[in-house]
Amino acid sequence: MLRKDETSANAAQLEASEADPLAPADFPPKECLAKVATEGYPKSTGRWLMFTALVIVFGLTAAFFEVSRIRAREADSLEQETRKAAATLPLVDVATASAGPTFKSLVLPGDTAAWYRTTLYSRVNGYLADWKVDIGDRVKKGQLLATIETPDLDAQLAAARAELEAAKAEAKVRHADADFARSSYDRWRDSPKGVVSDQEREEKKAANDSSIAKLNAATAQVAVDQAKVDGLMTLTQYKNVAAPFDGLITERRVDPGDLVTAGSSTSTSPLFVIQQTDKIRIFSRVPQDVAERLSVGSSVKVMTADGADRAYDGTIARTTGSVDPHARTMLIEVVLPNSNCTISPGMYVRTEFQVAQAPSIEVPAAAILFRAKGPQVAVVEDGKIIFKNVTIASDDGDNVELASGIKVGDRVALNINSQISDGDKVAINNDTPKAQS
Repeated sequence: MLRKDETSANAAQLEASEADPLAPADFPPKECLAKVATEGYPKSTGRWLMFTALVIVFGLTAAFFEVSRIRAREADSLEQETRKAAATLPLVDVATASAGPTFKSLVLPGDTAAWYRTTLYSRVNGYLADWKVDIGDRVKKGQLLATIETPDLDAQLAAARAELEAAKAEAKVRHADADFARSSYDRWRDSPKGVVSDQEREEKKAANDSSIAKLNAATAQVAVDQAKVDGLMTLTQYKNVAAPFDGLITERRVDPGDLVTAGSSTSTSPLFVIQQTDKIRIFSRVPQDVAERLSVGSSVKVMTADGADRAYDGTIARTTGSVDPHARTMLIEVVLPNSNCTISPGMYVRTEFQVAQAPSIEVPAAAILFRAKGPQVAVVEDGKIIFKNVTIASDDGDNVELASGIKVGDRVALNINSQISDGDKVAINNDTPKAQS
């Protein structure tokens, strides 16, 4: 407890501060300060504070030196890596340029057609009596396809035969008259003078000549009537419609009882359509720059477009020898054996031609660089990059054929970095053939 006089002093001081708030407060009280100064702190507390301060200072110093050492080591390591990276050559992938193909495949669309295709019309007027075959039937040459009834033709033939018989009879009469006139003239001609007159002799001679002329006319009429009969007989042979060659009936456009007329005009109806399909013609149009490199007799692969991956071997049979001025293409005819009749006329097929190519160098498409000077290739020679101008012949997407600029065996860089300049040294990362690259 505070003494009584100390309590009185504190109370007086509190009243003075309340009376004047702006006056400085005497705190802590002078009496407390005097007591602390008189009594003091323990000595162990001072040593502990001193030790703590020294430990903190030592720790901070050690941490400073450790951080400085780590930073110096990292800076040295970065400098070494930078020098090593600067001294290391850039790596590039290369491929070996090879000779381009001697032949190149060219696939074009084509249309199939029968070896022979014939539309059969009637040669006589009449009515269809019966047909012997229908669509899809295979027929042989000369096989009967249909018969035609020809009442008008039959009547004409009968009349012509009657006229022929009459002409033959007339010819016999004229022949007898000619024989009599000749014998009479012979007797009058050989008679002695004075027995018959010259006038009678001349009359017999004229009668003989007239009979000979009439006989010749009758004989000619027989020939005319015979020719007429022969012509009608020939037409009667067309009453039977026969197949002109071995083939397949693909169309039938008549039925029994139909009126048929002779001829093949637009006003007449055809009887049958027959096609020979043991060999197939395939027509394809090739560009003009390719046509001159295709020759007759070259092999062609024909592929159907039905998704069955069927392929057949054909041969170029002929060409038109001229280029269509509108399409700039030439028509090529390919002949394909079709003994099994697996290909039908009118199909769409794909024809693969082997086109002869000019000598070229083939490189991967990744080796081509397009710069301001045009297409270039980076060739690796003696560990250095050399950019060479090239001429592109063709590009199929994966590989590029070059007409000039490099040679077979050159190692070309693939996907080269744009920071590499002409003459820079490089290191080869992977040397692979063109096909693998």
